[in-house]
Amino acid sequence: MAALSLFQEIPMVPFTETAVLNAAYINDLSPNKMYLGNREYCTDNGQPWILPVVRKVQQQMIKDPTLNHEYLPVLGLAEFNRVATALILGKDSIAIVEKRADSVQVPGGNGAVCMGAQFLKQWYSITHPKSPVIYVSLPCWANHASAFAEAGFNNIFGYRYWDGEKLHLAIHQWLEDLENAPEYSIVVLHIAAHQPTAMDPNPTEWRQIAEVMKRKQLFPFFYVTAQGLASGDLNKDAWPVRHFVTERFELFCAQSFSRNFGLYNDSIGSLTIVTRNNHTLIRVRSQMAIAARYTWSNPPRYGARIVATVLNNPAFFAEWQENLKAMAERLMLTKEKLKEELRTLGTPGHWEHITKQIGTYIFPGFTDSQIDYLMNKSHIYLSVNGQINVSKVNSQNLAYVAHCIHEAVVSSPEDDESEPDKQ
Repeated sequence: MAALSLFQEIPMVPFTETAVLNAAYINDLSPNKMYLGNREYCTDNGQPWILPVVRKVQQQMIKDPTLNHEYLPVLGLAEFNRVATALILGKDSIAIVEKRADSVQVPGGNGAVCMGAQFLKQWYSITHPKSPVIYVSLPCWANHASAFAEAGFNNIFGYRYWDGEKLHLAIHQWLEDLENAPEYSIVVLHIAAHQPTAMDPNPTEWRQIAEVMKRKQLFPFFYVTAQGLASGDLNKDAWPVRHFVTERFELFCAQSFSRNFGLYNDSIGSLTIVTRNNHTLIRVRSQMAIAARYTWSNPPRYGARIVATVLNNPAFFAEWQENLKAMAERLMLTKEKLKEELRTLGTPGHWEHITKQIGTYIFPGFTDSQIDYLMNKSHIYLSVNGQINVSKVNSQNLAYVAHCIHEAVVSSPEDDESEPDKQ
């Protein structure tokens, strides 16, 4: 008789909605099928783009006889950490001048969120003995809430971010939720651009958010998806974080370099820490070094070397900014063309919101039945929340995508009241 496995009683985890969608797409035999929910930035030919400046750095690295595969320090490549801090805070930031800000290299943006969450679970509660409440946006990127749950936080709530009827920020409800949050709560703030809505607050709204958070002593935990790719301007995309630093907040900022460098599978991210003083910063880094050593031991060098080389070389940096600008402008132009195509078709509803949204995605506000129609009738697969990766819409398929959206909207009369026409 065969012995039972030691893992016999492990329950099966259901497949995620994303995995189910991917499988459905792969098994779909329609010649017209397309997947518009990918995370990569793609060119007009539908292929992920390797940034020209990144290609140049890669070729330079291959020919550099001084490079090797030695281990990095546990907190990462020092040059990468320095330029990552300067990129998000600004090289003349008061926090950098006062030596109370630094970054830690981590495996990807999600790794930064997880490390920050684990650190806060262990040490934030010592400062504030009552376990803090975590606030994430509604809706939010699922990994945000799960990272804090896995770290051991039990009180995770949502603040109202998005008005699904009017299809814009629910700023008044958001401020109300912050006002009602317990003191010392931790608030996750996703910028450049918010996932999934692709719409960030403007500077006036950020000032209002900062004012409430400062008065309530709430801790800001920023997540930056793709600095420079949201608006095409690195400084504009980083402005919210810099404003909070100016207002003398202590904060964490997790940043991914996957999309704005096209380094999707190289897992390069940073966790930037801003504290009250240098003494506190040194202590925080010492604890993060222990956590990093026990978690991944040593971060990968390749992606960090590429990012550090680009940001430290004036010519490469200028070229990277031009690459970002070109990417952002193409995304904006595609949104304009899609909106115009829907207008020409007479698609019910006003679609101004999709050109107000920033970054790689649009969040059209489709109903469940419209998403089902697009997938089952038109063979167009979106993200589970109805997002569209705009870079996957190109000159070859834009008219077809718009036609399918039009059909999905007019074929869902039961959803008339929730169509995207409440501007």
